Amino acid sequence: MARPDPALNIRHFAAFAATVRHGSVTRAARAVNLTQPALTQAIARLEADLGCLLFERGAGGMTATEPALLLAPRAEAAIEQIGSPRVTGTQVRAFLALARAGSYAGAAQDTGLSAASLHRAVADLGVALGQRLIDRRGRTVLLTPAGARRARGFGLAMAELRSGLAEVAAWQGKAAGRVVIGAMPLSRARWLPETLLRFAAAYPGVDVAVVEGSHAELVGPLRDGEIDFMLGALRETTALDDLEQEAVFEDRPALVMRAGHPLADPAHPLDPAALQHYPWILPGGDTPLRHYWEAMMQAATGAPPPHVGIECGSVLTVRQLLVGSDALTLLSPAQLAVELDVGLLAARPTPVPVRRTIGMTHRALWRPTAPQAAFVALLREVAKKGFA
Repeated sequence: MARPDPALNIRHFAAFAATVRHGSVTRAARAVNLTQPALTQAIARLEADLGCLLFERGAGGMTATEPALLLAPRAEAAIEQIGSPRVTGTQVRAFLALARAGSYAGAAQDTGLSAASLHRAVADLGVALGQRLIDRRGRTVLLTPAGARRARGFGLAMAELRSGLAEVAAWQGKAAGRVVIGAMPLSRARWLPETLLRFAAAYPGVDVAVVEGSHAELVGPLRDGEIDFMLGALRETTALDDLEQEAVFEDRPALVMRAGHPLADPAHPLDPAALQHYPWILPGGDTPLRHYWEAMMQAATGAPPPHVGIECGSVLTVRQLLVGSDALTLLSPAQLAVELDVGLLAARPTPVPVRRTIGMTHRALWRPTAPQAAFVALLREVAKKGFA
């Protein structure tokens, strides 16, 4: 899902962060268990890689420059997430690739490294941490509970370092930065596309990646740092203690059917009991929309909801099924605006009002870069102007 991270030198970042924190090479070297020459060399290498000075050297010690002050909080957070000074950037990259691919062959294909190199790096990582990180199942690999925790921490560490490097590049005046969005179905209709157009015009040098999926498919990558935030129907907060949700607008799903359907004529009052006699196409039983439908049917008819013969979350597939049958669904009209406008499909209000809250979800401790924060601000603005 995510682009493979380069093998960043974690120890260089640890040396840098300690020097910012202590303001002295001597004290920083002692804190990270390096010799002073090794620490000085690590900082010089990091400065060369970034193309800027991170410290002003003087008799009073090491004074952090502006780009250093941008990078230091990200480096500190990354080191905390990694959790061990013995971990190397090569090991982090190898383990994350293995965790994402599920096999050494897949990780090798994603990274361009040999399977033998990946195997060695992951084995060395387990020794360095003193933990069993993986279980082999033939050619596939399963993470142990400790491995899953480490993978999440490493992913968040890499997200922090990517953000820090992007902020330094922006300070240098370089086109840099990336926004990765998890998009659930409703956000793809108008809200997200309109925001993308406006953002691309205002920030032409910033890359944007849209990862489509359901809430269940996106919440893991969000927690792992692979995506920055996700858009769609909000969930019960009791199950999202490590995430924060922001309501942006209210959506009112409608009954949708083919044009010419027996229930499509608005001149005839809708008999709620008739809804029991047509096939339904709806998303899976664990989705908010399905729960809203069940509550609506129970309230409107006083009877248990009918059996759902086809469970489907793809709007494109649902559209074709509706056109070719007398099936009904519950969807936001915005998701089928073109089909409704040309008269291919018809929509009617639900017999009992259905409302769902749409918004943004991000990690509780997420600190967006300037472009990421600008994208979030544009999402709010676009929703207010009626593009939701």
